[in-house]
Amino acid sequence: MTTPLDIYSCIGFFGTACIIGAYAYLTLSKSVNPYILHGTNLAGAALLTVSLVVHTNWPSLVLEGFWAAIAITGLTKAFLTRKKTP
Repeated sequence: MTTPLDIYSCIGFFGTACIIGAYAYLTLSKSVNPYILHGTNLAGAALLTVSLVVHTNWPSLVLEGFWAAIAITGLTKAFLTRKKTP
């Protein structure tokens, strides 16, 4: 592989770190905050999408679209079911 490491690849690496970090958080945490979990996954998907728009890989781009949709669904569900304090 001779592709240079440019700013878009670095952005993609940050996105990868977000998604791996969210998965580790889900696996290791005793009490998961859905806003942290899904927000981090959404950020990771967005950052990876930036990288994939420049360095197009269609299957991965479609995967990130689904990843973002799932994260948005999780955030919406958490928002709608939040406990209301009096």
